[in-house]
Amino acid sequence: MTPPAPPSPDLRGAAEVFRAFLRLGLTSFGGPIAHLGYFREAFVVRRGWLDEARFAQLLAVCQFLPGPASSQMGFAIGLLRAGWGGALAAFAGFTLPSALLMLAFAGSVSRLERGVGAAALHGLKLVAVVVVAQGVAGMARRMTPDLRRAAIAAAAAGSVLGLGTAWAQLAAIALGAALGALLCRRAPAPADAGFAVPYGHGLAYALLAAALLGLLVALSVPPAPQATPAALAAAFYRAGALVFGGGHVVLPLLEQSLVDPGWLDAGTFLAGYGAAQAMPGPMFTIATFLGAQTPTGLPAPAGAALATLALFLPGFLLLLAALPLWGALVRLPRAAALLAGVNAAVVGLLAAALYDPLWTQGVRDRTDLGIVAVGLALVLGLKRSALWALAWCTAASVATHLLAG
Repeated sequence: MTPPAPPSPDLRGAAEVFRAFLRLGLTSFGGPIAHLGYFREAFVVRRGWLDEARFAQLLAVCQFLPGPASSQMGFAIGLLRAGWGGALAAFAGFTLPSALLMLAFAGSVSRLERGVGAAALHGLKLVAVVVVAQGVAGMARRMTPDLRRAAIAAAAAGSVLGLGTAWAQLAAIALGAALGALLCRRAPAPADAGFAVPYGHGLAYALLAAALLGLLVALSVPPAPQATPAALAAAFYRAGALVFGGGHVVLPLLEQSLVDPGWLDAGTFLAGYGAAQAMPGPMFTIATFLGAQTPTGLPAPAGAALATLALFLPGFLLLLAALPLWGALVRLPRAAALLAGVNAAVVGLLAAALYDPLWTQGVRDRTDLGIVAVGLALVLGLKRSALWALAWCTAASVATHLLAG
């Protein structure tokens, strides 16, 4: 397929992109997989900015890379439509609504620590259990379709739960890649493609080097009992660079960076994750809440902005590097096998997080167990959206509190 001509910078084009993505940022509920469906309807069916083949190839790139796949997809669509301005406009339009809502929630969460408010916050913890269990089930179907990849997932989960160190997630991902190279040699290769972008291979290699250098710097920042702006940025950049498989996977990475050193308590962390399920747009805006809540000495909006940008940045840098180099990347020896192993390990990471901290911190008694069971029946049995689980778990938790009082 011959790629179209590169986009020319145009403020009107960037404004058009911003309006389109702002509408999606206000209305796209349901998580990353649902977002991709919204994007296809908006940009392939309705506007014709991409054809089906180009959309599928772009999706393959975003799923291959670490980072938030739906936000990367939007960023790339904006880039192909209106150049650099279009990419930034797509990110801003899609992200701002949920980021502002999460910032507002961060400002009010301290007033919800007693009585009915505390019960509602506990309900959000139960929402997180339901939604992550749904994510584990869905990802397991896609990413561990055979016994070998299921074994990789189990090994990754066991290593995370057994080691319990700051490096456990990274070790599990590396283990998955190594086992994938050995066990998944028949995994299908991602689709090849050519993308017309407004820059060449030289800048692509520079962006790749910047992304990797940023990860090395982030990994070199030692855990500290007190949060600083630099440590906060490092924690979120590290998580953004290692997230394979979707927004839910960021949970264990951030939990170990923020809760284990004592920067945030587990209850606040899980309440933010539960609230993120109610928001339209990208799930990565949980970073806005966590950055505002982490005591770095920065004003809450500044901490929120720092954490949000740090979490998104590595995925965007890697995407920009990959687009002009994609054809060469997918021809690397065993690239598909490595990716299959990493994806299987990600399922194990998420399963480990489902047990600890979600289950251990959220499910306190048989009543909570019953609430979670009904929530799982809604999303897994009746195929309802996460919003149904949100409404049920919070309402049931509040009702239980009122009846007990």
